[in-house]
Amino acid sequence: MIRLQVEKVFKEAAEKYPTIEGCCADEDYRKTFENFVLSLGKTIKISEKIKPKGWAVLPQRWVVERTFAWANNSRRISKDYKILTSSMENMFMISHLHTLLKRL
Repeated sequence: MIRLQVEKVFKEAAEKYPTIEGCCADEDYRKTFENFVLSLGKTIKISEKIKPKGWAVLPQRWVVERTFAWANNSRRISKDYKILTSSMENMFMISHLHTLLKRL
């Protein structure tokens, strides 16, 4: 069920934003989701399993987690009050614009 939702979300995102070239996915999405993304003519990068011993920074994952951490500094985003996805997208952009302007 979750895999079908992921495929639906990716397909809708690819239709809404045709400049998307591909995506990154966890090892759990190998095969079915990988085949689905390739059938859409997009690329997919499957991350390797994290080593059980030790700790390592995964560059792409770090960028995503850092972005969400910045977003959580915004009160309007940290509490999800929005009903429409478009409202949340706009608040996310405003929050990041505010972060960028503070750094100038």
